[in-house]
Amino acid sequence: MNNLEDRGLERELQFQASRSGGAGGQNVNKVSTKVELRFQVEGSELLTEEEKALVQEKLGSRINSEGYLQVVCQTERSQLQNKELCVQRFYELLRQALTRQKKRKATKPTRASVRRRLEGKKKQADKKANRNFRSDF
Repeated sequence: MNNLEDRGLERELQFQASRSGGAGGQNVNKVSTKVELRFQVEGSELLTEEEKALVQEKLGSRINSEGYLQVVCQTERSQLQNKELCVQRFYELLRQALTRQKKRKATKPTRASVRRRLEGKKKQADKKANRNFRSDF
């Protein structure tokens, strides 16, 4: 997988600015600092079909019914900073989605871990056994 930033995905990104919610004083009601980044996964010309399938599988919860991958940023007070933050998060999401996980190699538990597990079970059994009522008849 080559570097995502070098592909020029920025030209396929759509941005929309709106007013942020929450606290922030008088400025929050009149300045559109919240930025929403939208990227159409299926319509992308820069991703291969295999990459599109991986993105849709791994980021399916972030893709809306119209097929757009959405990233929203409203933490900063500046629209430009929020836009840059959205782009960073977008590339990070794509990087995570397109990175293949290593296959897990099954291994046997170590002798010490088996011994610790059995000792723990023995302690628990003794604790419960001591709760029984024993009469002296």
